[in-house]
Amino acid sequence: GGCKSGEACSIVLRGASSHVLDEAERSLHDALCILTATVKDPRIICGGGCTEILMAQAIDREVESTPGKKALAMASFARALRQLPSIVADNGGYDSAELVTQLRAAHAAGNTTFGLDMYNGTIGDMRELGVAESFKSKLCVLLSASEAAEMILRVDDIIKCAPRARDGY
Repeated sequence: GGCKSGEACSIVLRGASSHVLDEAERSLHDALCILTATVKDPRIICGGGCTEILMAQAIDREVESTPGKKALAMASFARALRQLPSIVADNGGYDSAELVTQLRAAHAAGNTTFGLDMYNGTIGDMRELGVAESFKSKLCVLLSASEAAEMILRVDDIIKCAPRARDGY
């Protein structure tokens, strides 16, 4: 299947309501954007929550040697990363606590390519299963999340600052 190189194709979407149709169109647009980004930058990473667990582990290792409040922020970011596989499992209707603890144990045992197998409700090797994500897409998501967290922290710092003294009041 598919279109031959250089040819165009049409995709017909049908839905029970305009709301369902709009959501399908948005999802298709997102998928095509990810595909375009992957063609431009073909690097891929293991999916299924694998990279989130790896990143959280790397941050946790750095937290141990980081002094002060920065360590608390780093630990919170690692905890947020570990929540992503949990959300995926919940959305799939699986027991997220069980799957994520199995996934963390697998990574601790050295199975660093393991992630959530959402077809079977277990964990498995993402390379063997062919579950991959676009590196560029994951990078953009992480940068957006970290920028949002940084903005929230800045607002908290501004709110905590003592008010400046005013003349005549």
